[in-house]
Amino acid sequence: MPHGLCSRRHFLGAGAFGLGSTALAWMLQQEGLLAEPARPELEQRTYDLKPKAGHHPAKARAMISILMIGGPSHMDLFDPKPMLKKWEGKPFPGELKFDNAGQASSKVMPGLWEFQRHGQCGTELSSLLPHLGTVVDDICVIRSMQTGVNNHGQSLYALTGGRITAGAPTMGSWLTYGLGSASQELPAFVSLTHPNGLPLLADHNWSNGWLPSLYQGTVMRPIEPRILNLDPPAHLRGTPQQHQLELLRELNQEHRQRHPGELDLDARIASYELAARMQTAAREAMDIQSESAATRKLYGIDNDLTRDYGTRCLIARRLVERGVRFVQIINNGQSWDQHSGLYKALPDLCVRSDQPTAALVKDLKSRGLLDSTLVHWGGEMGRLPVIQNDGPKDKVGRDHNTYGFTMWLAGGGIRGGMTFGETDEWGHKAVKDVVSHHDYHATVLHLFGLDSSKLVYRRAGRELTLTDGKPARIVREILA
Repeated sequence: MPHGLCSRRHFLGAGAFGLGSTALAWMLQQEGLLAEPARPELEQRTYDLKPKAGHHPAKARAMISILMIGGPSHMDLFDPKPMLKKWEGKPFPGELKFDNAGQASSKVMPGLWEFQRHGQCGTELSSLLPHLGTVVDDICVIRSMQTGVNNHGQSLYALTGGRITAGAPTMGSWLTYGLGSASQELPAFVSLTHPNGLPLLADHNWSNGWLPSLYQGTVMRPIEPRILNLDPPAHLRGTPQQHQLELLRELNQEHRQRHPGELDLDARIASYELAARMQTAAREAMDIQSESAATRKLYGIDNDLTRDYGTRCLIARRLVERGVRFVQIINNGQSWDQHSGLYKALPDLCVRSDQPTAALVKDLKSRGLLDSTLVHWGGEMGRLPVIQNDGPKDKVGRDHNTYGFTMWLAGGGIRGGMTFGETDEWGHKAVKDVVSHHDYHATVLHLFGLDSSKLVYRRAGRELTLTDGKPARIVREILA
């Protein structure tokens, strides 16, 4: 080289195949400092929804997640804080992080509804949740949830996909990737959306992320017909349709053989094959008219206010009963986000959802399904203990709080009749037995017989997991 200099490119090019580089690699290997060499996959990976064994015996077989996006106010529903009453109207004595500083105040606002003890366990719940009080001995109320990111989108991504950014698979996709589905005639992962519109982040809530698209959630329409085009035209029904499907199957198989490893192609073919099998199974699964009048009344389907949630909760039970792995019941927008109008909005939301969700727990238990079905209820955050939009009573609300909030779990190997974790005396931050979103995910996977560190997907030389390689503990204290 001129002037005796050696560029980085020249050094790497000259040394890449030399004895020195071989010796360096050997020494690093001996010292344990060399990363494990990439292991080439000798066999073509295949993906399907056939039932698969987990890493250890499972308690849960299916999961129903009632996802209440927006941030249900925990100090008004699940986490009574007498200190707030003592400080009512006074400036909060600590530091607060506001999402909307322009509407913020530091005036302490107590819980707006009375709390009562319920069940043999004596768990305290708000008067807004009388029906949940009837099943409190079957649920575990976790009062120390934490994601630590103060915006809806980031916190929702964390709670559903383990990361605060978009693009990751959601938990329903991970479960179906790891375990498949007991039903080959219904989707493995179903999302039941609200008739008033899509949720915040829309299809990100049931995204397969980087997992093969076979594991994406299937959205059922919120109104009848919940699945379009289930019936073939009259002239194709029966034998003609069977001949067409057989021909299509042969053509797809030939096409697949010419394009090995095309995961999107495999997923699309699998979707068409599932659609054919669903023509009978899906119609039957969605037909709640076959349920008894007593069951429909239990869910509140006879009441205009509770009919929507009641119908979706009942459909969720029918789906898991028929082998669906993961069902998501989800609200519209971020309707639990009461920055203002808390006095009116929170009771209305509870009236619509309290009876149906409690009925789901009761119904699963009466049918012997609760032991194997994990039920989750909660949002991506809670609220602050101070007033937002200070003014007339009907205008006040609460700002975001992801540093301490509440959700509840039931069934599927969870201990009922208990509360776990604590926030501070203000309900502001989780201070005892904190449960992060990574802990929550590791615990759910454990209940399904999966090890969060072993459920991996290899992509671009990396082994990706639901917990993103972050510290995650199984919350064994809440396990039955």
